[in-house]
Amino acid sequence: MSVGWLEVVVATLFISIVVSLILARGRHWLEPGFWKIAAVITSSVMAITLVLLTVDTSRQISMGSKRVPSPSVINREIGYVYDAERMAMVPALGKEVGLFGRVWSEEEAEKLVTKGKLVIQSRNCMDCHTLLGNGAYYAPDLTKAWLDPKWEKQLMPMTGAKTREEAMRAFLMNPDKYPTWVRRMPNLKLSEDEAMAVVAYLKWMSTIDTNGFPANFPEVKVSQ
Repeated sequence: MSVGWLEVVVATLFISIVVSLILARGRHWLEPGFWKIAAVITSSVMAITLVLLTVDTSRQISMGSKRVPSPSVINREIGYVYDAERMAMVPALGKEVGLFGRVWSEEEAEKLVTKGKLVIQSRNCMDCHTLLGNGAYYAPDLTKAWLDPKWEKQLMPMTGAKTREEAMRAFLMNPDKYPTWVRRMPNLKLSEDEAMAVVAYLKWMSTIDTNGFPANFPEVKVSQ
């Protein structure tokens, strides 16, 4: 059974009240000592709860967890489907398809994804884009960029690429050659290896369960 924020709040208040009443028994509720005990107990329970929530959050957002898959997920087909129970879009993993014509080992995938993140940081991509909601709003959010249908509908025909990742690599290396909107991305002088790494990072980031953020991406089915 999953525990939500409401259950945590109710349980924390209940424990605080019960423990305070036990330790302050014999004191009238108008006595300063009663409220001193209540304040100490409530603060202590809240602090312990905060620590437990922090530990749980760290566990859930660590790479390799259910919400944040390991880097080797770049070898899988990635989809995006609606979860009726959660009332949100969630990532879906399909069959193994590889990336750039090969299957990457866990170690190779981690190095590639890490390099992609470093390339994005070195080019200050967040000056224009947002990643996981952080950054600027001049250009599109890149959290689910891998799932954007424009790669197949626009960029593959424009670049002559046969796959989504090849179209993304070609675009990232020469964005000025392939304008898709009024606002144009500058040429960041990415090498082929750097562009491949960025594509891998974007594919990996699209598998992170972000509770349906950002909205308005179409459903993408995958082969099991």
